[in-house]
Amino acid sequence: MTGPTIRVEGALNSALIIDDHPLFCDALSMTLKASIGIEKVATVGALEEGLSHLEEHGFPDVILLDLNLPDVNGLEGLLRLVKACPEVPVVIVSSMSEPRLMRSVIRIGAAGFVPKHSPRATFRQAFDKIMRGEVYAPEDALADSDVDGPPSAREDALVRLSHLTRQQARILQLICEGQMNKQIAYELSIAETTVKAHVTAIMRKLGVQSRTQAVLIAQEANFNSLLPDA
Repeated sequence: MTGPTIRVEGALNSALIIDDHPLFCDALSMTLKASIGIEKVATVGALEEGLSHLEEHGFPDVILLDLNLPDVNGLEGLLRLVKACPEVPVVIVSSMSEPRLMRSVIRIGAAGFVPKHSPRATFRQAFDKIMRGEVYAPEDALADSDVDGPPSAREDALVRLSHLTRQQARILQLICEGQMNKQIAYELSIAETTVKAHVTAIMRKLGVQSRTQAVLIAQEANFNSLLPDA
């Protein structure tokens, strides 16, 4: 299984860890410095803190994200990070390691999935692969027959929404608010023909035939809560 390719240029010099367990953050920081050679490692305990850190300090070379955070549920945090900094590889480091979950994070755009209990050698292997622009996940987990089972409705909605650009996500948000193309064009200061092109692309990426169906998918994923300005 492969996800979107994120090209990593040169060595990784900086990292941001988003995890609410201080002792694990300390251990992971030491692993990144000693085994991966990352010099600058910052840590925060919640997704909003992470987004604020990115806004204040700029993007690091890599982000390591726990899925079980106090201010966000599961895949939502990953989707928000992917939209906030699409060029930065996000590696999931989680104690939840079910095959279906690994499949979902990769489909949404994670550069890798490393179980929290993994030894340092596994982290080195994962980062070697990620730095080549490849996606890392434990082979034995993704080989599980359960990995190809049908996703839940919410999981499927999140995966579909992950394919939208930031501009398309904003337009979908306005569609959900009931705005028509002319209103959206005025709101975003773009041509109405541009809005129409984006709406067509949104429906194609979501696999729907109408604006109403697009809104239903957004509602299934609680889409507005995933946007940075929501």
